[in-house]
Amino acid sequence: MFEKQRDFLNKSFELGRLPHALLFFGQENIGKKDFAVSFIKSIIGQDAKENVHPDFILLDSKEEIKIADIRNLIQKLSFKPYSAPCKFALVNNVHLMGKESQNCFLKFLEEPTDKTYLILTTAYPYLLLPTVISRVQKIRFYSKSNIKENEELVSNFIKMEKSDLTSRFNFAKSLAEKDAIESLDAWTKYLRKEMISFVDDQESKKLSFVIKEIEKTKFLLSTTNVSPRLALEILLMKI
Repeated sequence: MFEKQRDFLNKSFELGRLPHALLFFGQENIGKKDFAVSFIKSIIGQDAKENVHPDFILLDSKEEIKIADIRNLIQKLSFKPYSAPCKFALVNNVHLMGKESQNCFLKFLEEPTDKTYLILTTAYPYLLLPTVISRVQKIRFYSKSNIKENEELVSNFIKMEKSDLTSRFNFAKSLAEKDAIESLDAWTKYLRKEMISFVDDQESKKLSFVIKEIEKTKFLLSTTNVSPRLALEILLMKI
């Protein structure tokens, strides 16, 4: 699984062209963190244990990643590799960084330490500052089963666009009971492809508006306690 990603990373490292900061993004629970750990160990040693081996630092949190955590990470990365050819830091769920933490992290991204590589993982890349996104190499992860699921999600979206308000409210209710973020991601990807195919400026503007509204809803669902059903009903009324 993830053979293309692994080939790209291995070849990049062998050629000395591995980007100093990588962002692994894709839906939750598909193995981004495990893949990152496996790749790091293939370089610094299979016996290397995170936060035990001096050249393998792991920052893994299910709560907010505070600025003190970032400063501590940067301090550890300031030292030269101890025994491995390079030093790696893996930040899991990087979207849990607040704005202050991201700005602190940004300074390190702008002036990385020599022979130091960062791997960041997230299911919500749109929660990162544009300045952070611009300084990392993005690598998308998805499962094979996810391709068929996305096709179904897009099909449901197209049907919804042609439905009346009552049907949209029913659709919002069923969507709120599932993983709404996954559906919204699939819609966004589909609409961006559609934008490329349109020459008409008015149609492109309309699609751009819909994409922005979907992104706003994703942000609300990911960062607040808003009612998913209410947020989705408002979205479906607008688009």
